[in-house]
Parts: sequence; structure tokens; C-alpha cells
Amino acid sequence: MVLTDGVVTLRPIKARDQRAWREVNRRNRDWLRPWEATVPPPPPGLVPPQRPTYRQMVRHLRAEAHAGRMLPFVVEYRGWLVGQLTVAGITWGSMCSGHIGYWVDRDVAGRGVIPTAVALAVDHCFRSVGLHRIEICIRPENVPSRRVVEKLGFREEGVRPRYLHIDGAWRDHLVFALTAEEVPEGLLNRWRREKPTAPGTPHK
Repeated sequence: MVLTDGVVTLRPIKARDQRAWREVNRRNRDWLRPWEATVPPPPPGLVPPQRPTYRQMVRHLRAEAHAGRMLPFVVEYRGWLVGQLTVAGITWGSMCSGHIGYWVDRDVAGRGVIPTAVALAVDHCFRSVGLHRIEICIRPENVPSRRVVEKLGFREEGVRPRYLHIDGAWRDHLVFALTAEEVPEGLLNRWRREKPTAPGTPHK
């Protein structure tokens, strides 16, 4: 599934994206580190897990997508890979929910790339996949990322204390959410209508 609006495209991540993905990630290492998930130390006596290789990561993402639990995309801007967006934690049954995480190249921050990518993903989840609710959880200190969800009209629902292990410690996160009923016209249509010059964000 390829989702496009103007110069922004979401498409499934592939093994052959390795070179471009690594290059963008390497250039943005210092910028992404404060917002990047880390693995907590294991209990005494256990060996800490190794960070997966790119190919291991892609295999895991694709297996989760096959199982209906995830939608892993890369973000392209004018045909260049500039980041990643994943709809994860997809739950069916009486919940029909998922959550979105993303990161983007600092060089294209401020051009509306991530707000557009999030709007594309949300509309796909609501209209084609059949989800009812989408969450985005953001560290309170991540002001640029908070601006993205605020501009897209996500509701702030509260704080999840020590929610994720980020940059070496358990960090509080603010919860933002949307349900399908809140955007009957589609989130992308609403974003196009209200769109100012949108701020970018390094990572959720």
C-alpha cells in the first residue's frame, strides 16, 4: 500500500532501503537520540539483548504486518527517503486501536512532511484498515512533536508516567488520540484546509 499527498509519500519499508535508511539515520543520530526508544537493563545475571540489524528489524516489522499488528512505512519527500512512520500495537476485537510513532530527517523538518504523513496514515487506518482509534504518545519535552499533533487536532488525554524507556531511562509521555468520528471528512482534508507552514519534528 502506497499513500501519497503531493510531495509526501508513505510506502512499506523494504530490505533494499537499507543504504538510504542508514545514511539518514546516521546523519541525524544526535538529533534523534533524546527521543529514541532504548532497551532497559536486564535483571542481574541475564545478558542484555543486542540491537537488531537493519535486516532483522525489517523482518520483524514485516512479520508483525503479516500478523495484522503493525503497518511499517518509510516516509519519502520528493522521492527521497527522509524518515519512518509505524502504526504499531494494532488491536482488534472491541478496541480496534493502534498507535503511531515516527522520525524524520532534520533537513526537511518544518516543511509539513510529518503532519502530512500522519494524516495519510490515520485516514488509511480509519477508512481502509477499519481501526476506530489512533494514539500518539510523546515526551512532554518534545515540543516540535507536540506541535504536530496539536496542529492535526489530536486530543490530549493525560500523562502516562514512566511509559517508555527512552534515551536510557523510563520517561513520562503525554497521550494524544483521535477516533474516526472526530474526523468524518478525513484528517488529510482537515489538515489541508487548516494548514499553516507546519513545524517538523525529530522523533516521537
